[in-house]
Amino acid sequence: MINRLINCFSFQIGIIIGSLLIIIILSSCRHKKVEQKEEQIRISTSNSANDSSLNSIQGNISFSKIPTNPNAVILTGLPEHRLVTVYKSKVNSKSTGNINYSNYSSDNYGGESEEYEHYMPGIDIIYGYNLLNVAHYNLKTEKLIFLFKNPTLIKTLYYPSFIQDSLNNKPINRDYYLVSVYDEDTNKDTLINKKDLRRFYHFDADCGVRTQLIPPNYSVVRSQYDPKNDVMYIFTRQDVDNNGTIDNKEPVHIFWISLKAPLEAKRLY
Repeated sequence: MINRLINCFSFQIGIIIGSLLIIIILSSCRHKKVEQKEEQIRISTSNSANDSSLNSIQGNISFSKIPTNPNAVILTGLPEHRLVTVYKSKVNSKSTGNINYSNYSSDNYGGESEEYEHYMPGIDIIYGYNLLNVAHYNLKTEKLIFLFKNPTLIKTLYYPSFIQDSLNNKPINRDYYLVSVYDEDTNKDTLINKKDLRRFYHFDADCGVRTQLIPPNYSVVRSQYDPKNDVMYIFTRQDVDNNGTIDNKEPVHIFWISLKAPLEAKRLY
């Protein structure tokens, strides 16, 4: 009798333990499925954050239709001349309409604010991401003007370095600005972004005179500095089929400008 009771009790204990094991296994599987789902959402969100549409604007849109904010006053090597960077503002993900005044950023363009790089003697650089415009302010005349009338996507801004620089052990000062920018919906897809042709401009000290240095049917790719001649080489691709965008099959040409007076770009190759 006692043995029968013990066997019955053991059987019940076995059933209970087995049930607990099944519950634990099912819970574990469910947890894994939730983790996998959360990971998929995270990856999907990450991919959408890298979409090129983030660094895009509608073609021919006015500033009044885009939430913007000034980010910093840039000290230039011209004592009375200061620049103000103007960025597209983030809108919070919640449908509150509130604007978060911090800049979009990308590893390709630097950190949360401007990334400064000393690239050529007498010239400092800002790499922009969602940098829509730059304003120039003259402390003497108290006049503010924008480099572009409409929103653009500025890729690189070159300006006179604030700290005194030298070239071949001689002091050097620059009195102009250079801008690499997407400023037109050249491929007619209603957006201005990196799929369009990238222009290259020269601005005088007061930013009142703008000169396009590279022909309009080219798109700027990269640049290289020649310290021996104080020359900047600009690598471009030619829009041979005139469709407003470039591909890797289109030819590469090289232009050069003298940084002593960069008012003309000459074709080297």
